Amino acid sequence: MRIFAQKPEHTPEEYLALERKAECKSEYVNGRMFAMTGASRQHNQITFNITVALGIQLKGRPCVAYSSDMRVKVTQTGLYAYPDVVATCREPRFEDAFTDTLLNPAVIIEVLSESTEAYDRGEKFAHYRGLQSLLEYLLVAQDRICVEHYGRQGKRWILTEVSELGGTIHLDSIDCTLSIQEIYDKVELRAKERSG
Repeated sequence: MRIFAQKPEHTPEEYLALERKAECKSEYVNGRMFAMTGASRQHNQITFNITVALGIQLKGRPCVAYSSDMRVKVTQTGLYAYPDVVATCREPRFEDAFTDTLLNPAVIIEVLSESTEAYDRGEKFAHYRGLQSLLEYLLVAQDRICVEHYGRQGKRWILTEVSELGGTIHLDSIDCTLSIQEIYDKVELRAKERSG
């Protein structure tokens, strides 16, 4: 969640050195660092629910899932970002020996908020599409039941939207299924959404 840009421009190396000492996370693009705001209760619950569901399904398999503290680098565009959840069944590749910047996620999941929705759908997704490893991108609403699944098919991205509590999303690249009920467990939604 971006809130402001620091005026001085930084090289990627300067950003990483600053970021690894910082108390608050910042994303980085085009030489600028963007501080991230805290997440809402709903946002945190959804991220937790997804991380737990994937963790259970990936147990004992050569796959990994990370929550929002794993930084991802899009080498082609220079973006460093903190997706809400990332996963891969390939051997994880990292930028350096710190192993805190993943280079090859297969799945990226972002929980939408008012302040970041346009960015997550637009510019950020454009950056993410530069990741050759990325096969699936999920956008999860936190104020209503709605999960958008973008799956890469060759050079095209195919959208599937699920907005019913009884629905499911299958992540082919990591062979996991997320139930919508599971994603929204303990999330307070408007009354009309809960009945859906």
